Amino acid sequence: MTIEWAYIRKGCTSCKKALAYFEEHKISVDLTVDARKEKIDAQKAWDVIKHQKHIYIAKGKNKILTFVPEASDAEEILKHALGRTGNLRAPTVIRMANIFIGFNEDIYTRL
Repeated sequence: MTIEWAYIRKGCTSCKKALAYFEEHKISVDLTVDARKEKIDAQKAWDVIKHQKHIYIAKGKNKILTFVPEASDAEEILKHALGRTGNLRAPTVIRMANIFIGFNEDIYTRL
């Protein structure tokens, strides 16, 4: 399996878990973006998110929010997709026009 795009921040605990999950499940990544070097603010995040079929956002260990961009409010989606700094949360991955934000093993079973 291959992920088209991954937004990863080095040193991030959730990102380390995501990378370990990819390795364990033999998932390769075509393009990795370093979140420390390339900040993705709200406008850039929405530009990426709005083109996806589904949005899956991990909120803690047990909660997953699911959105469809054209049927959902951008402000509501961004409220959950952005971190405290106002930038896109890491890890974020895109596979087959679906975007997965945050780490939660259950969310990654949908890859």
